[in-house]
Amino acid sequence: MPRYEYRCRPCGSTFELNRPMAESSAPAVCPEGHEDTVKLLSTVAVGGTATAPAPSGRAGGGGGCCGGGCCG
Repeated sequence: MPRYEYRCRPCGSTFELNRPMAESSAPAVCPEGHEDTVKLLSTVAVGGTATAPAPSGRAGGGGGCCGGGCCG
């Protein structure tokens, strides 16, 4: 379930709520009970590493645009 961040206008606090995407624009009440809140635009951080696949050991199988079988 996505996590959305909100800011309360009266008290200035920020808080997060887990809710379905269909309810992302629904009003949110801050933990202090204020109803005048605004949804914040959050940035997404994606971490991790990527590795290239190991060579298959086939001669001429360089991949490329045609799989290495028909390029000259």
